[in-house]
Amino acid sequence: MKNEFQVRVNFGDTDAAGIVYYPNYFKWFDIAGHQFFRSIGLAPAKLTEEQNIILPLLDVRCTFEHPLHYDDVITIRTSVAEVNNRTIKLTHEVYKEETKTGFGYELRGWVKKENDQIAAVPIPARVRELLQQEGFGENKQINPWLNA
Repeated sequence: MKNEFQVRVNFGDTDAAGIVYYPNYFKWFDIAGHQFFRSIGLAPAKLTEEQNIILPLLDVRCTFEHPLHYDDVITIRTSVAEVNNRTIKLTHEVYKEETKTGFGYELRGWVKKENDQIAAVPIPARVRELLQQEGFGENKQINPWLNA
């Protein structure tokens, strides 16, 4: 499965040189991961509320290729790279028009929270099958920041 959405770079996302400050890529990866799960009907808040499942971040990496600046509109493309027994690896690519400005991944656990304890649990077969399907999720969201 995959998803993509757009966001406009805000002034507060830049450093003194007017270039996007690198931690913002990790913020965008996190947002993209949550948007991805929502797009396939697995909203993290709903998973927690209905099944006590949380999706903690276990590992993350980013490679930066080209700078971004205030008011740039970027597209973040997310796809499933791996589904293991208890983890999901998502890849993210950030584009300004057709130029890839950075890329990386997130490794998230499938974790059950019960009685103030957390433990990794196997990803259900139906979820594994959903994650491994081709195409985009059905619940793609439109980003209101672009119209501001």
